[in-house]
Amino acid sequence: MAFQTGFFYLFAAVLLFAALRVVTARNPVHAVLYLMLAFSQAAALWLLLKAEFLGITLVLVYLGAVMVLFLFVVMMLDINTDAIRKGFWRHFPLAATLGAIVSAQLVAVLWAGFPELTVSAEAGGRAMHAPGHNNTYELGLLLYTKYLYPIQVAAVLLLVAMIAAIALTLRERKDSKAINPGLQVKVRAADRLSVVAMPATQKGSNAAPQADAQPQQGGQS
Repeated sequence: MAFQTGFFYLFAAVLLFAALRVVTARNPVHAVLYLMLAFSQAAALWLLLKAEFLGITLVLVYLGAVMVLFLFVVMMLDINTDAIRKGFWRHFPLAATLGAIVSAQLVAVLWAGFPELTVSAEAGGRAMHAPGHNNTYELGLLLYTKYLYPIQVAAVLLLVAMIAAIALTLRERKDSKAINPGLQVKVRAADRLSVVAMPATQKGSNAAPQADAQPQQGGQS
């Protein structure tokens, strides 16, 4: 038991350090890398709590896809960090107050919202599942029976966000050089070429200036 407790405190300490560096890092790329470290430590904590499905999902979904995408986006974008840092200390008291309120709510929910998960010392330790227990099966059973409506609401919200992202991406751009094929088909040959009549060039118009320039060169010599 002491072996698992030591790893728990190690992963938790690294997680808190990485989360603090995510907020305080000056370079956005470094902040994303610290966030990936925080997710990896959270996945290790899930594994210690025997929630293998959640731990592997956290690694595959967030570390393998989402955070890599964030890293590439941050590296490709030219972010003006000086403009972002302006007004940090002015809004810091409000941010600290909101952070304290959120932290108090999380502690209240975890302390009083899950009394059945708290095992007293008189009970002789935590309850162990049967050898054939399947965490993935139990999780899927809860999601699609007891929490079916919240899952459907979350799916609708994700669908609306996806449609909104596509609509914002496909908006009409003024600098686009795309041409309507229907207008190209309707073009006539007479509209492509126009013949303009221009007067003929006179031969003596260019010779007169040259004749005037010769006496001036002779005078200089």
